[in-house]
Amino acid sequence: MAEELDMKRIPEHIAIIMDGNGRWATERNKPRSYGHQAGVDTVRRITSECTRLGVKFLTLYTFSTENWNRPSDEVAALMGLVLTSLEDEIFMKNNVRFQVVGDIKRLPEAVQQKLQETMEHTAKNYAMTMVIALSYSARWEMTEATKSIAKKVAEGVLSIDEIDESTISKHLCTNFMPDPELLIRTGGELRISNYLLWQLAYSELYFCNTYWPDFMEADLHKAIADYQSRQRRFGKTEKQVELEQENK
Repeated sequence: MAEELDMKRIPEHIAIIMDGNGRWATERNKPRSYGHQAGVDTVRRITSECTRLGVKFLTLYTFSTENWNRPSDEVAALMGLVLTSLEDEIFMKNNVRFQVVGDIKRLPEAVQQKLQETMEHTAKNYAMTMVIALSYSARWEMTEATKSIAKKVAEGVLSIDEIDESTISKHLCTNFMPDPELLIRTGGELRISNYLLWQLAYSELYFCNTYWPDFMEADLHKAIADYQSRQRRFGKTEKQVELEQENK
């Protein structure tokens, strides 16, 4: 499958909802934390392969604001996994810069410190940026952006008439990267779960039944091939898009 990909049409930004870790573990009579640990191995594989293919941004939905409602032992295990999985090898070996988006203030101090250290240590890497959405939800992000814009209006820094789509995008915590061209969700669920709601407006969506721990490089290639088979029209007609491509 990899050999069949059009390397000129690799998505610049792929976002992934890494679903199915808990169910994968349960089917093996293991604790849910076992599935999350197995999922880290998949992150390593997919990060390496995305870098090799030339993807520039990879955003992984790691822990949502709603996930704080999970059993305390699972939350604690997930926080511990964040601490142990942010290894230099995955970033330095692949020349990957690390970034995080979300309500970081809610995280344990040790996790906050580790995140900051990893971002600083990888700041000069340039092959790809791997972003984890941690303690994140799109509604939280959009609420915070609205507060920030409202504050500027109240202070007279910004007028209401100046607010447009660009203004909102600039106030989102994802303002440093382009919108995803492709969203992949593993685990068989057909929803986007409060993830990048603004940014996914024109993304191509790909759902598969494979649990995240079983998601291999070949599965990534299949998702990208499916993306490449689609015509992205952005509200235009099929004929308009074809004419634009002919004139390039």
